[in-house]
Amino acid sequence: MRIFLQVAENGSFGRAASSLDLSNAVVTRYIALLETHLNTRLINRSTRSLSLTEAGEAYAEGCRQVIEQLEAMESGITRSSTDPAGTLKLVVVASFALSGLTPLIQRYQARHPQVRLAVTLLHRPVDLIEEGFDVGIVMPWQISSGTLIKRLLFKVQSVAVASPAYIEKYGQPYTPSELTRHTFMAPSADIHNAIWRFIKPNGQEKTICLEPKYSVNNAVMLKQAALADMGITILPKNHVEEDLASGKLVEVLADYLIKDADKELSLVYPGRRHVSAKTRSFVDFTVDYFRENTAPNQPAILSSQVKN
Repeated sequence: MRIFLQVAENGSFGRAASSLDLSNAVVTRYIALLETHLNTRLINRSTRSLSLTEAGEAYAEGCRQVIEQLEAMESGITRSSTDPAGTLKLVVVASFALSGLTPLIQRYQARHPQVRLAVTLLHRPVDLIEEGFDVGIVMPWQISSGTLIKRLLFKVQSVAVASPAYIEKYGQPYTPSELTRHTFMAPSADIHNAIWRFIKPNGQEKTICLEPKYSVNNAVMLKQAALADMGITILPKNHVEEDLASGKLVEVLADYLIKDADKELSLVYPGRRHVSAKTRSFVDFTVDYFRENTAPNQPAILSSQVKN
């Protein structure tokens, strides 16, 4: 169609070929193929000149409209690949979203006002590709997609905590084994099973089975239960730092490390060859945001691929 328009506007196969940097034979061949496809003569040819047939005039006008629309569409797509815009579908683990997502989104949208964020909070495994998400801020156990790009945002140690009122009423446990005589509250079984491993100050490991009296798949609710004097629970330290500092909660078994209980938060997105500008802008912004707002004792942000 573009070649046909060049021939029509130049009134010559030769001039059209020159402007398109093609040979005369290629231009002639394409016009012949177009006429065969339409089963209609578009151009009247003579040894000295050419002119459009009535069908050719109508087809040329239609081609101009189609190509203008096509160029507008291609221009829009090209801009979207370089300028962040459109709707970004983001899935976030609920426990983080309730405590730390809003400041990140506020700063991102201030920088990229053309991007609309559609956020879904989940506390279950998610397949980013199957469910149509652009980016996820999730825990490792939530990743169920195929090959994804994974960037670790932070890792935080977990601690056992309870309220002072609970400890005053039921006593302070000094060894992991004593937890079996207390009301234990835990993340749901799909997040952590009933086996917990504690490392003693001398490096020796103690494994115990703790059947929770109350389990829930949300760290915020576990913290609320601890604050309500309901029992002892294990939570990421960053979730309870302010409560420990204020005395609303106290750390239990502070001399022990809880093995395999560190919580990781990762940024994941499909590892496609061409990543959209809106996705790239959010990924880069989020990595920088966590780098600036992560405590010094937490690990540096890493980049890797994860396959499931």
